[in-house]
Amino acid sequence: MTQSWLDVAFLHWTVDPAAVAGLLPAGTVPDTFDGATFVGLIPFRMHRAGLFRLPGVPYFGSFAETNVRLYSVDGQGRRGVVFRSLDASRLAAVTAARAGFRLPYMWSRMDVRAEGDTVRYTGSRRWPGPRGARSRITVRVGERLNEPTELEHFLTARWRLHHAVGGRLTYLPNAHPRWPLHRAELTECDENLVAAAGVPKPSGEPVSVLYSPGVKVRFGVPARADG
Repeated sequence: MTQSWLDVAFLHWTVDPAAVAGLLPAGTVPDTFDGATFVGLIPFRMHRAGLFRLPGVPYFGSFAETNVRLYSVDGQGRRGVVFRSLDASRLAAVTAARAGFRLPYMWSRMDVRAEGDTVRYTGSRRWPGPRGARSRITVRVGERLNEPTELEHFLTARWRLHHAVGGRLTYLPNAHPRWPLHRAELTECDENLVAAAGVPKPSGEPVSVLYSPGVKVRFGVPARADG
């Protein structure tokens, strides 16, 4: 699969590893940094997703998305992400991902608007629920980072997805250029997607807020994590 991830905001809160260990697929444990793990709320624009190096689909392959994700490491020491939910505005993409990959995609009304240095992301879930799941996030984009901190690298440099398919742990590798990252200020955050995903509601301000104009991404072939 090929696609681009554009206008990406990375919002992260710390969570207790013991509180989310049961939300990860068997064969993985929470990946930690200084004893903590993290929940990420990541809104962005998917652009021209496609298959087999063909040009991405211009309409059905482009849509707004917001995912809730946790951080995992498997028995081989491979770090990855675990998606708890993925809200997307294109029903065809949602049904295809749920049927083909068993990923927890949700159909939502979503919008991404950029005005100057401000980017606003909105979403309201349609199906399958819970109804009332929503997000309204606004960030103000700041200076470009020449070098991310160790924590910023830990949160953004993730090269595989961990997922259970048919009771077996699998991973899906991806490759893309280094993220061009900017510091960002969170000016609005009204959301309950994290709680709707079964993750303990984070308290306080995020420990990290970043923005990226985006990268082109290529996914590899799914493989068993114990292989």
